[in-house]
Amino acid sequence: MKEIEIEAKAEKLYEVQTFVDGELERVACPMKIQNQIDLVVEEIFINIASYAYAPPGGKAMVRVEFLEEPLTITLCFLDGGEPYDPLAKEDPDVTLSAEDRPIGGLGIFLVKKIMDDIQYEYKDGRNILTLKKQLVLKDKKS
Repeated sequence: MKEIEIEAKAEKLYEVQTFVDGELERVACPMKIQNQIDLVVEEIFINIASYAYAPPGGKAMVRVEFLEEPLTITLCFLDGGEPYDPLAKEDPDVTLSAEDRPIGGLGIFLVKKIMDDIQYEYKDGRNILTLKKQLVLKDKKS
């Protein structure tokens, strides 16, 4: 397991993505999946940077771990901000037009669609969001 602890500020996103991308490249993650994970990292980290701390300012930790057979990444985001379960909010009705949908919620909806498993807990004064994604592309049957 590798981890980075960093100020929860939007301008630190590049450092977080560079850290995660480096770990993905180390295991030869397919670029399609790496791009999906980059989107997930951006959504989750920017949410922490924008909403976790009031007043703004605090740390975030990002952990990356790989499991074999099948090769799977586990991303864990931890922060000491206000308790907030992003999974508790109802998914947006994507059958409605953009004009008819309330603002917000689409990013977490996309994260749920991209990742294979997501779990949230608040423990020891920290938000802990754990996300898993299988990195092996499934063969398409002819």
